[in-house]
Amino acid sequence: MIDKLLDASIRFRWGVVILTLIISAYGLSELLKLPIDAVPDITNVQVQIAAEAPGRSTEEVERFVTAPLEISMTGLPGLTDMRSLNRNGLSLITLVFTDNTDVYFARQLVLERLIEVAAKMPDGITPVLAPPTTGLGEVYQYTLEHPSDGKRE
Repeated sequence: MIDKLLDASIRFRWGVVILTLIISAYGLSELLKLPIDAVPDITNVQVQIAAEAPGRSTEEVERFVTAPLEISMTGLPGLTDMRSLNRNGLSLITLVFTDNTDVYFARQLVLERLIEVAAKMPDGITPVLAPPTTGLGEVYQYTLEHPSDGKRE
């Protein structure tokens, strides 16, 4: 089998060279299209909902705030995971969507459901969307400069 492949490669060496050049050109063109980033963003598409419930215990927050919000968010297109965190006076819900979902489309869907459920919330509790940040958006970035930088002698 290998003998036949080697024999054909030697007999049609110009075909092998041309095929190699075609594949190399295709690979180079795809390489130039490849987005290269120093720190790629590998976080998933998330939308967070926060609701303050001052003076309420964790159990009350879960029963009267988190549960109605979670129920209203079920069935959203592209929703893959829903996590919630309840503290004294605070409810935080994280909705995770598929990777091909646009984050602003997901936020729009969540906002529409949030408006519907806001009327069912106890008095004084208004759930809000958290800012659209990723894990990389919370990294502090800085540069170091020296007075002699930029000066040519």
